[in-house]
Amino acid sequence: MDFGRLITAMVTPFNDRLEVDYDRAAELANYLVDTGSDGIVVAGTTGESPTLRKEEKLKLFATVVEAVGNRATVIAGTGSYNTEATITFSREAEATGVHGLLLVGPYYNKPPQEGYYQHFAAVARATKLPIMLYNIPGRTGSNILPSTVARLAEFENIVAIKEAAGSLDQVSELTRLLPPAFKIYSGDDSLTLPMMSIGGHGIVSVAGHLIGKEIQGMITAFLDGDTRKAAQLHRELYPIFKGIFITSNPIPIKAALNMLGQPVGGVRLPLVPANEAELVSVQKMLSQHNLLKSNEVTTVA
Repeated sequence: MDFGRLITAMVTPFNDRLEVDYDRAAELANYLVDTGSDGIVVAGTTGESPTLRKEEKLKLFATVVEAVGNRATVIAGTGSYNTEATITFSREAEATGVHGLLLVGPYYNKPPQEGYYQHFAAVARATKLPIMLYNIPGRTGSNILPSTVARLAEFENIVAIKEAAGSLDQVSELTRLLPPAFKIYSGDDSLTLPMMSIGGHGIVSVAGHLIGKEIQGMITAFLDGDTRKAAQLHRELYPIFKGIFITSNPIPIKAALNMLGQPVGGVRLPLVPANEAELVSVQKMLSQHNLLKSNEVTTVA
């Protein structure tokens, strides 16, 4: 299973009452596909999964699948720190027609490596869907080691990992231990090209909301062997890769989309809207990269 090179972790649009706006979710999903995304993660961290109810997530999965059809892969974020609950929810997600699952490493309870293995193995046995593991120690509190990923790769439906430990050494070890068909995705936009240079497959992106075609151009240049062009594009896009993380994700990216006339609403507590300084920073970033003209700002909340 190849989910694609550029997968965008989609924000969840809310209305003025912070209710999920399913019509806007369908529109945004189609916009992402039209602007370069090969796949979409629904109800990941960027989609504010911690504050979405299960029924909201399931309706979002079905909505996005119906909206994009077979034009892109739709990956449902179903992971949690509760193995039994993850299995149940993953089965319910499978019934909505999604193409794959994104399973974050259990957080807060910080399992040992054998616990990670048994958790993901139990979910893999319970679903037929292809699974992308998600390693993000900065949020979960512990690291899924390459040796554990290598054991999990023996399952036919564990096919990829979103690697967000921020370590190229760890990625090097993954490429050394994993079979060639197993896909390694960067979990950080700014590390897309560095990771691809040592064997990574692509990116699970936040910046894809804004510059999907440009990211695809960078990836294509690298795959075509034009590393000079790929590096140039990386340098040009780097301020955006970093600028959308000036505070907790997805606060800046939602502010940016609202400014660009892609209304996605605010964020649910405990997240809070971007403050004045952050809004100025996001607006400046968009303007400097010709994504926003001064007369195009529609809303910044």
